[in-house]
Amino acid sequence: MNPEPRRASEAQSPEAEQGSPRQGAAAFYEAGLRLLKAGQIVEAEQCGRQALAIDAGHADSLHLLGLLSFASGHTDLAIEWFALAIRQNPNSADYFSNLGVALQRQGRFEEAIKSFDRALVLRPDVAEGWYKFGQLLQQQNRLDEAILSYDRALALDPGHLEAANAGALLHFETNRLEAAIDRFEASLRIDPTQAGALHFKGVCQLRLKRYEEALENCRKALALAPDNAEIINNTGLVLQKLGRHEEALLHFDRAIAHHPDFALVFNHRGTTLAELHRFDEALASYDRAIAIVPGFIDAHWNAALYKLLLGNFAGGWPEREWGRKSAAVGFIDRKFPQPRWRGEAPTAGKTILLHSDEGLGDTIQFCRYATLAAARGARVILEVQDVLQPLLMGLDGVAQCLPKTLPETLPELPHFDLHCPLSDLPLAFATRLDTIPAVPRYLPAPPPARVQDWEQRLGPHDRLRVGLVWSGNPNHGNDRNRSMPLAALGRLLDADARFVSLQKDPRPGDQAVLAERRDVLDLTAHLADFVETAALACCLDLVITVDTSVAHLAAALGRPTWIMLPYTPDYRWLLDRDDSPWYPTVRLFRQDASRDYAPVIARVRDALGERIAAFARPAVERTDR
Repeated sequence: MNPEPRRASEAQSPEAEQGSPRQGAAAFYEAGLRLLKAGQIVEAEQCGRQALAIDAGHADSLHLLGLLSFASGHTDLAIEWFALAIRQNPNSADYFSNLGVALQRQGRFEEAIKSFDRALVLRPDVAEGWYKFGQLLQQQNRLDEAILSYDRALALDPGHLEAANAGALLHFETNRLEAAIDRFEASLRIDPTQAGALHFKGVCQLRLKRYEEALENCRKALALAPDNAEIINNTGLVLQKLGRHEEALLHFDRAIAHHPDFALVFNHRGTTLAELHRFDEALASYDRAIAIVPGFIDAHWNAALYKLLLGNFAGGWPEREWGRKSAAVGFIDRKFPQPRWRGEAPTAGKTILLHSDEGLGDTIQFCRYATLAAARGARVILEVQDVLQPLLMGLDGVAQCLPKTLPETLPELPHFDLHCPLSDLPLAFATRLDTIPAVPRYLPAPPPARVQDWEQRLGPHDRLRVGLVWSGNPNHGNDRNRSMPLAALGRLLDADARFVSLQKDPRPGDQAVLAERRDVLDLTAHLADFVETAALACCLDLVITVDTSVAHLAAALGRPTWIMLPYTPDYRWLLDRDDSPWYPTVRLFRQDASRDYAPVIARVRDALGERIAAFARPAVERTDR
């Protein structure tokens, strides 16, 4: 940012009188200004000093010498000249603006902000002034104010490209993605040939999961900058999110050809190769990313998940610890002063706090280790999500089960000697496929009175009772692949069974379908907590679900549970098997390479027909298998 010279008619408010010394000073000033613009610094300074020799208080000439000093790198001197000019004419916005630029260069930011602010009070209709002010505010991390300044500049001058892009990027960096898209669109109206603006607009849409729009803009950007590895990479990433993995792989390979040491591309490439079930190549790609950037958290994390998916627990559990260094992964880091237990230290006679650090399903899956910790002689305190605490308080071996939100009667956690996050317990116990602590049931039974209430709500048990869950958390990173609309289960719902919805918070489209289908009993309004859900599950003969916390709940209660899985499932379900070593009562129904749930639902329907037929036989012949 540099000060801008102005003509006397633009900057000086006092009128020059004909034939006065001031008129002579103005003539020398005008000559000096022309010389400055021509780059003749020495000659311009001579004119400025001649003007001041005629009129020592000539404000424009004082300002001119400030500009010349700044251009010569003498910023301290420039500040002095600008200050002298302001004393003579305190109503010049240009003087304050250029003083602000000089103060900014000197690192005197608060003074610079005050100077710019004064300039904008004097002339609030100058877009460039608001743009420069925004730059200064952004430099001081006053981001909301900077955004307002850029927006003001753009409102005054809709053709101010720099303000449009600066505002767009700042919205992008502060994750205000819709606003960023608006500003990038304003920028592209000014100049539609900007590959960078098109690319960033596409990345905003990618983050908003508007993948088709993102692809359109990334491809436009790529047409303008075909050799830009970052644009090629993000185009591949959008294709990956759309499930177009073969095309995505071509883009990742192309980006690597342009930038062989682009670690991020190797990471994305690994994920696409894994989705194509080319796992050896995927792990090699992650290794390459880590070789380029040894501390690349995402590459370590992704490699860990696929090692676990392949059953390589020895390599997967330790590398999964990299996820604790990433805010994006979502681990809850409690940072207790007590030592973290990693399995080596003896626990006999010690109190250990086991605390949930991931989602509800993870807590249900890994709370089983509390029993093992107690068997080693530890007094176990379990701390879990509030909604799970009533369900888990009777877990075998747990001395005390607390909610994360402690009640007023217990303002702080009781004393403990060691702690361990729940999802670290498989590592602490050196869990391998053949040592998974799998029992048919490990969750405590819900109160009989609650079970009886659900029996009454469900009515006669004259048909097979089947609980249904068809979608998970829409914010889950893999929701596009693991969830489905209720309408997709149409063929399943034609079976002669009593279907019961276990789906909390169905999506708007599903609510409409659910309202139309009288063959699906929806009593979810009564599911106030997980104890209620557990009581309902205990009244069902079968739970059919996608990969959600309900799958873990039903399976941990020992209920027959069928889980419909995407082609590349979460690591815990492993590959190429229809059972789960974590849950003996689970049966897995997997997508094939078509990534279509229709064949999965068809297989579930066939298996369900067999269960219905078995239920119809005399009770003495029935089996829960």
